[in-house]
Amino acid sequence: MNELKKEDIDQGVFDLYDAYAHNKLERRQFIEKLSVYAVGGITVAALMSAMMPNYLDTRTIKSDDPRLASDYIMYDSPKGGGKIKGLLSTPTGTSGKVPGVVVVHENRGLNPYIEDVGRRTAVAGFISMAPDALTPLGGYPGNDDEGREMQSKRNRDEMLEDFIAAYEYLKAHPDCNGKVGVVGFCFGGWISNMMAVRIPTLNASVPFYGGQPTAEETVKIKSPLMLQFGELDERVNAGWPDYEKALDANNVENQAFFYPGANHGFHNNTTPRYDEAAATLAWDRTIGFFKEKLG
Repeated sequence: MNELKKEDIDQGVFDLYDAYAHNKLERRQFIEKLSVYAVGGITVAALMSAMMPNYLDTRTIKSDDPRLASDYIMYDSPKGGGKIKGLLSTPTGTSGKVPGVVVVHENRGLNPYIEDVGRRTAVAGFISMAPDALTPLGGYPGNDDEGREMQSKRNRDEMLEDFIAAYEYLKAHPDCNGKVGVVGFCFGGWISNMMAVRIPTLNASVPFYGGQPTAEETVKIKSPLMLQFGELDERVNAGWPDYEKALDANNVENQAFFYPGANHGFHNNTTPRYDEAAATLAWDRTIGFFKEKLG
């Protein structure tokens, strides 16, 4: 059978993958439950293959792209993991200082997709830092399954400190204008929300389908928020109404977008959850928001 396309895959498979990707199903359970959807010539193996990320053919910005300088650095995170590795990407051909953006990975470490997002951010005119919260455990292991297992072993509040330290690193960078924002995906969406809670001077935050702070935490938010949601992401979206009420009650500038027919992870162009139209629009809005708030 030919490679499965997104439209060939039942929504139930995407829901199962979401549970698997967030450690609610073991691999064995995921495979067993996929068998329900192995009909009409579609095999479990084909479904598994279709849902796994493809990092070989999906990179949009090469590491040696002349529009940026990109390399790994180590920075200090005294309240978190100690020393953290991050991909620092700086736009070339700019005059004067430019804003900074922390790019926060999902629940599996600094994989090729997030590295690519870091480079996209630099090409858009920002110094970007994409940290790897798995650094204390040896770094992203080269595949997402092991990455998820590794990340589950770290304390998430200590990981939050690693990304707060990345904010401090960028803010003090000699090429940064002192204004720094954050964008994050899934786990990184929660981090983006929590950085807004923890950092009064954060200039902008864009959580993509991220978990929400409590009402008590939301009181502390000072930075403007742009929130991106997939319409079909019932798990994350369930927390939005209460979060919206808390934001509005505390006069926090916020705007939320729900993308029709889009799943959790719709921005990630390495899996079938990717929705090109939604991802493109959400990213254009994100960059526009950063240019407005950080410029």
